[in-house]
Amino acid sequence: MNLQSELNNASLFQNLELLANQVVEGFISGIHKSPFHGFSAEFAEHKIYNKGESTRHIDWKLFAKTDKLYTKRYEEETNLRCHMILDNSASMYYPQVSNLSIDNLNKIGFGVLAIAALMNILKRQRDAVGLSVYSDTYQYYAPEKGSERHHQMLLAKLNEISLDTEPSKKTDTYTYLHQIAEKIKRRSLIFLFTDMFQNTTDDDQLFDALRHLKYNKHEVVLFHLMDRDKEFHFNFENTPKRFVDVETGEHIDLYAEGVKESYEKEVGAYFEMLKLRCAQYKIKYVEVDVHTDFSRVMNTYLVERQKFL
Repeated sequence: MNLQSELNNASLFQNLELLANQVVEGFISGIHKSPFHGFSAEFAEHKIYNKGESTRHIDWKLFAKTDKLYTKRYEEETNLRCHMILDNSASMYYPQVSNLSIDNLNKIGFGVLAIAALMNILKRQRDAVGLSVYSDTYQYYAPEKGSERHHQMLLAKLNEISLDTEPSKKTDTYTYLHQIAEKIKRRSLIFLFTDMFQNTTDDDQLFDALRHLKYNKHEVVLFHLMDRDKEFHFNFENTPKRFVDVETGEHIDLYAEGVKESYEKEVGAYFEMLKLRCAQYKIKYVEVDVHTDFSRVMNTYLVERQKFL
């Protein structure tokens, strides 16, 4: 059996942990040299000994076999605390996908798998991870922990979210980001996965909630998830279509070509304002097209982790 083929063809969330491992392994295999090494309990690799370095970590058994000096390199052990926040409102379930797979994701599918992959790395590095999920309610909260039991509990919750066929209609980002910020007491690296579509508050209130996440010296990364082809460029067939707001139920009938230019201009202006506000509040903004690979998320994690530590 070709495991890679089977995983790619399988329903995504029947194999969430395996697919998260696949994402991580595929990403790591593309990294030629990782900057995240130190000395701790878990061996990572050998490197050639250079004169002047401490002899403490020389592998003398390997020296006996090869007559060459190598030192042992170990994975860095830290006390990093990371909190994942996932927007679970109806708009995150766009585009509608009947059978999610790693090659066919909507926004919620991408967010769930990205979080699972990041959890995989955090687990390897013995770091603590927490999770918050919100929509029109604060649906779930788990504080930062690093145990295997905790890891499996969070995976189970992500599985549950992925199988939801009737997500909450509305998004109350303003209210629940404030509540989440109050819960995270110790300095943490915070990742927010959302499409930034909301219908209950104005933009100033939304940005005020984002700014609240920065208190207690947290570092915040906003992963702005979108189907760029449809939600930004508005690329639909030029036939009469009914466009329905999945959160309010409002609809409009039109030809896509007739509004494409003005739509892209308005959406582009909103995204630019979002980027500027994030820069103003020192929040890392990362635009993510759910039809691309996970490299933007993973690279951002590595860079921000290094800054955080």
